[in-house]
Amino acid sequence: MKKLLAGLVMSAAISGAVSAQDEDPYIWLEEVEGERALAWVEDQNTRSLGVLEADARFQGLMDGALRDYNADDKIAYGSLLGGVVHNFWQDEKNVRGLWRRASLRSYKSGNPRWINLMDLDEVAESEGENWVMKGRKCLPPDFGRCLVELSRGGGDAIVTREFDAVMKRWVGGGFVTEEAKQDVVWLDPDTVLIGTDFGDNTLTESGYPNRIKVWRRGYPLTQERVVHEGELTDMGSFPFASHRPDGTYTGVIQLPDFFTQILYIYEPETYEMKQMDLPRAIDFKGIFGNDAIIQLRKDWRIKDHDLPAGALVSVNILDATGGSTAQNLKLIYAPGANGSIDAVDIGKDRIYISVLEDVAGKIITAKPSNKGWDIEPVALPENGNLNIVSADAWWDAAMFNYESFLQPDTLYAVERGIEPQAVQSLPARFEAEGLVTEQKFAASKDGTQVPYFVIRRADTEMNGDTPTMLYGYGGFEISLTPTYLQGFGKLWIENGGAYVIANIRGGGEYGPAWHQAALKENRQLAYDDFIAVAEHLVASGLTSPRRLGIRGGSNGGLLVGAAITQRPDLFNAVICAVPLLDMMRYHTLLAGASWVGEYGDPDVPDERAFIRAYSPYQNVDPAADYPEMFIYTSTKDDRVHPGHARKMAARLTEYEKPVLYYENTEGGHSAAANLKQRAYTDALQAVYALRALKD
Repeated sequence: MKKLLAGLVMSAAISGAVSAQDEDPYIWLEEVEGERALAWVEDQNTRSLGVLEADARFQGLMDGALRDYNADDKIAYGSLLGGVVHNFWQDEKNVRGLWRRASLRSYKSGNPRWINLMDLDEVAESEGENWVMKGRKCLPPDFGRCLVELSRGGGDAIVTREFDAVMKRWVGGGFVTEEAKQDVVWLDPDTVLIGTDFGDNTLTESGYPNRIKVWRRGYPLTQERVVHEGELTDMGSFPFASHRPDGTYTGVIQLPDFFTQILYIYEPETYEMKQMDLPRAIDFKGIFGNDAIIQLRKDWRIKDHDLPAGALVSVNILDATGGSTAQNLKLIYAPGANGSIDAVDIGKDRIYISVLEDVAGKIITAKPSNKGWDIEPVALPENGNLNIVSADAWWDAAMFNYESFLQPDTLYAVERGIEPQAVQSLPARFEAEGLVTEQKFAASKDGTQVPYFVIRRADTEMNGDTPTMLYGYGGFEISLTPTYLQGFGKLWIENGGAYVIANIRGGGEYGPAWHQAALKENRQLAYDDFIAVAEHLVASGLTSPRRLGIRGGSNGGLLVGAAITQRPDLFNAVICAVPLLDMMRYHTLLAGASWVGEYGDPDVPDERAFIRAYSPYQNVDPAADYPEMFIYTSTKDDRVHPGHARKMAARLTEYEKPVLYYENTEGGHSAAANLKQRAYTDALQAVYALRALKD
């Protein structure tokens, strides 16, 4: 049986169909706040932290990481709203954070004149809550009324409150919600669209909203009109709003699963949601003028249009809701064979597109013309990672970030399409002289060439003795790009290690085909890629199994769990963070059902067979010789259930295999609710890796 409501813990009495070989003696550890489970967590934390914190290097490592996170000279990244930059700042004094704003002109001067809007530390202290800021949605054109999203301890469940950013106070009698996994967007100053937990059968099996209502100011939410209802088997339905100078569109994105979408446009006069006639294998990016901007996950052939997977296209909304989708359909941009679209942001007069080519970034713009869309490059540095920080829908401006593994971030701003201006550069946080970055390729088991990056000392002797940490993810279309080393990566390099990032299948580095190659029954290909990179590192002479460790979180935690249960001979350290590990029950725990499109459904016999073949929890071998694993998670992770990590640690302990386990009592899926907790976790990982691979 699958659970229907998010946050409810599956007990042994409702454990579902489990074969005799998969009977689970540790299912009681899935009771997140259970007395017995929390006592087990406390015992594990005491034992593991007693080992790691006792290392003489621990405090220095933590202090170094925290010094970087709290530094006054870090870049104050922000969002552009009508020519104003909104920034959320955290440091030693502002632990939970300070929301502030400055004009773009002041911001570009390098010495912004900040106006403070909200001190979240003061709010948390006055209310006796450990609030974590999760987001803000401010209504144009003045951006004075904002829907502020707050989480207790960093989980995905939030409360939403209306805030007056002009008067800098909560709005009396404003929109306030109960805690839930939810989404609320502005229709107009006195009306919102809301998807939340309305009671029985209003959340999907994944724990996300299934029902959307229109909520008018001053009216009880329980009495308001339902304007959309999806299926309980969907991932969820989420309202959206596009308020621009060229028009307002609102609606709902219904996700049957993680990788398919059904788009609806709301007509307030009739309370009707009109479905757009589009393929489901799309990723909705937003609205420009009267066009919906979508990226294709699969080829789309419609009338005289033949559009490839990965392409960005524009579709006229009136056409698509009126049965003539192809009439004004236009191709915006299609990446080449070695490229992909990594991100899209829609500005006032143009669309900004972040493109990867062999995992190196560039930014291009698209502007409408009589011929369709004109593409122009943005003059930014090459051979690194380029991100779109923010694009302004009400002011012709955008901000970008350039960085590489060894080059600190530089923030650029551009207005009216003029050449970008460097606004601020991050000072170097470590000595890069003597270090090199290389991109290499490893042949996977089926011959596929898999790229990976190596950061090491230039004078490294290729004698197999270099302590090396291999990081990977390989899922959900997420690309691993060259970002400036910080946290664990910086600590590891500073202490003489080599750091490796594998761009394995399942990610988005080469577009939809690279991701889809490792879905469901082909999931093993991602693990084969990761193992191939590890073998290539050993064959190159960089390292050896004695000196090689692996690291990954969430889906990456599943990756390293699969790698260590399949090839324990190849590694000597494993950092497994907020992981999925019990793939026989993942779909019954918290948001797990939403990932069936990625992994498959264990309730379907054929799919259960290929999932079980790699599921780490079920494949721990009592006779195998495993290296010590370091597994960590958060009690407050309401996305990936902490039971995965708990049960894996318990099983390893049962089989007398070495394991260190740490569970933060807050922090959500990031396992850290603030910068100090983040630095603490970095130091734990670094000490563990040094003990295992260098000592």
